[in-house]
Amino acid sequence: MDRPEIWISLDPELHVFLAAARRVARSAVRTDRAATLGHVVESLGVPLTEVGELVVDGRTVATSHLPAHGEEVAVHAVPRPQPLAGPARFLLDVHLGTLTRRLRLLGVDAAYENPDIGDAALATRSAAEHRVMLSRDRGLLRRREIWAGAYVYSHRPAEQLREVLARFAPPLAPWTRCTACNGTLREAPKEAVHGRLRGGTERSYDVFAQCTACGQVYWRGAHHASLNAIVEAALRDSAERPPPRPAPAP
Repeated sequence: MDRPEIWISLDPELHVFLAAARRVARSAVRTDRAATLGHVVESLGVPLTEVGELVVDGRTVATSHLPAHGEEVAVHAVPRPQPLAGPARFLLDVHLGTLTRRLRLLGVDAAYENPDIGDAALATRSAAEHRVMLSRDRGLLRRREIWAGAYVYSHRPAEQLREVLARFAPPLAPWTRCTACNGTLREAPKEAVHGRLRGGTERSYDVFAQCTACGQVYWRGAHHASLNAIVEAALRDSAERPPPRPAPAP
């Protein structure tokens, strides 16, 4: 055969990436003899960041496997929680600003690039700082230099937050990070932040925190109730979620 034909079954969770005609239980795919299984899966539209175990004729293989004619391939989604080979640190692209602020609210280390610095620079930063690249851009997630990545399926910030927390189960430490710059917060006496407060705020509040990086001052103002609802929901979900397994040895 000039071009081997293989049979591929994908986890239903991955069907969102497929053309409508391929959203079936099992489909035939003709491959290039030099194409690895990883390339074949990506050619269908599925970022490898979303792929877990690859099983060929009953045995687990790597993305570098060269498919042979007639092989049966099962493509599984990544496990949840997904183990990481390092701390749960994230990098978000320019389209995920609200998600960034909510992760920081929960004490999760979430770096953010705005304005857009381009896919190459984002991938380079992901690798240099060992950060999980979060994006809805499939092309960005296909870049080989990213340290780790994850596609954000929803376009709604509340659902995006649940997705990321369920997928990576990062440790939560609410109210410890600056939502503006990702720096750490420390308690600040009222007199230390006097010059940064408006008169009404200074008269109405006595408890403050300040970012050690950018100097932003925080207090329990009008939006505290809505922010606290986000925190409480995340803590509740986290308590019910199993901890992530250790990452497999390289």
